[in-house]
Amino acid sequence: MKKISNLAFGVSAVVVMFVATASAWATIDAPVNEREWKFNVYLDDSRIGHHHFYLAKHDDSWLITTEADFKVNFLVFTAYRYQHSNREVWRNNCLQQIDSTTNANGTPFSVSGSSNDEGFTVETNQFRDDLGECVKTFAYWNPEILRESRLLNSQTGELLPVAVTRETEEALVVKGEKVPAIRYHLEAKDMKLDIWYSTDQRWLALESTVKGGRKLRYELT
Repeated sequence: MKKISNLAFGVSAVVVMFVATASAWATIDAPVNEREWKFNVYLDDSRIGHHHFYLAKHDDSWLITTEADFKVNFLVFTAYRYQHSNREVWRNNCLQQIDSTTNANGTPFSVSGSSNDEGFTVETNQFRDDLGECVKTFAYWNPEILRESRLLNSQTGELLPVAVTRETEEALVVKGEKVPAIRYHLEAKDMKLDIWYSTDQRWLALESTVKGGRKLRYELT
């Protein structure tokens, strides 16, 4: 179950960056004042929960909130439970504030942070750190993160080195229809993910191999 929790950490914590520019929104097929992504989460063929993202504009800033709830059952017992909520504020393509709480199978995590004159300071229930200027989280829905070399895990508060490679163009089934997609591979610490985008750069899906060779994947609803 550790691998599942690590993946969930990366996905939820890394979920939220918004580019507050018109050019960034030109790649997203939605009103410029709001947006939502709703994913069902599967472990192999079993649905284990959901992960939702909501984005809204407030004056010159953008507020994104995320909520995840996973439950892995074994026979009649719950073998693993993961719950995560996160609130972030973005301005000018940089994180301004973050507040997240997580229950990873009984282990609590909390992260809070804000920008200041020195850059961005993050504080967790384990450490405090100054991260420098213009911090970004893992925001898979925004393809701009594919150009970054470091991203903030919103569950643990760690600023992680990342490596991204463009893999192949392929057909992907989304909501029952085949669409052309581009697959990217991302690695950060012990996370190894495949992420799919449409040809106009909309986030479509995510998948990772976890402990025991099982597949954890996100499907749009």
